[in-house]
This record gives sequence, structure tokens and C-alpha cells, in this order.
Amino acid sequence: MQKYTVKKDEKKIIQIKESGDYLVELNGQGAQAEILGSFLAENSEKININITIIHKAKNTLANTTLRGVARDKSSIRFFGKIIIEENCGLSNSFLTERVLLLSDKARAETVPELEILTDDVKCSHAASISKIPESQLFYLQSRGISKKQAEDLIIDGFLDLPML
Repeated sequence: MQKYTVKKDEKKIIQIKESGDYLVELNGQGAQAEILGSFLAENSEKININITIIHKAKNTLANTTLRGVARDKSSIRFFGKIIIEENCGLSNSFLTERVLLLSDKARAETVPELEILTDDVKCSHAASISKIPESQLFYLQSRGISKKQAEDLIIDGFLDLPML
């Protein structure tokens, strides 16, 4: 398990680059974490991300974004859990898990969880598993781009996470 600790008034950007278990603890007031992960699974590859974000102090902030693209017979599993402990009010946390499936044999699972043990917090999650919308492919193809190039452009844009 990889563990990251964010101390009082510290701002940390955490990049997740490979399968595994991750723990992010926000240990002091004013601690902020931006957690980013972007994955492309091909052939029979399996990507499994388990991440837990724990708010252990008041007035902390975490924003977690996980994105994945599954091709061929690959699979992606995102399990994310936010815990806001007792007496940690004024905390703010958001978890996003998004996956694009590019094959009927590719598989994906997104499991966001919240465990809120105090009042006066802002905490939520979003998750989706989808295919590339045909309208997006059509739009690019109507501008002279091949279907393969259009798909590659959409995937590149989807996986490109901004570094804050």
C-alpha cells in the first residue's frame, strides 16, 4: 500500500500511475490534496485501483479524479472511499471515477463510497462507464478525420488530466 500524508496547510498533488492500494490522509487543518489517475488498459491487462482518502482534521480539501479506457479484453476496477472522521467539519471532498469501454469484451467497475462521521461537510462522488458517443465520432469524421484517428483524439482528450 502506498501512503500519502498531507500536513497542516500543505497542498499536495498525487499522481497514481499503476494498479495498487493507496491511502491519502489529510492530517492537519488546511491540508489539500489533488489526486489524479489516468489509465489505458489493452489486450488482457487488468487495472485495479483501491484508494481511501481520510479527512482527519477540520477544514481539509481533497479532489480525486480517476479515468480509464479499456480496450480488447482488458478490465478496469476503481474502488474509491472517502472517510470524514468525527469532529472534522468544514471538510470538502469529491471523488470522480470515469471509464470508457472500447470493446464488447472489455470490462469496468466503479465503486465510490462515502463514510461521513460529522456534520457541516461537503462530500460527494460521481461515477460513469460508457462508450464513445457516436455523435462525437461522427462530428470528427465529418471534418475529414478517419474513425481510428477520431477515436484516438477522443481517448487522448479523455485521459489528459490537467495538472493544477
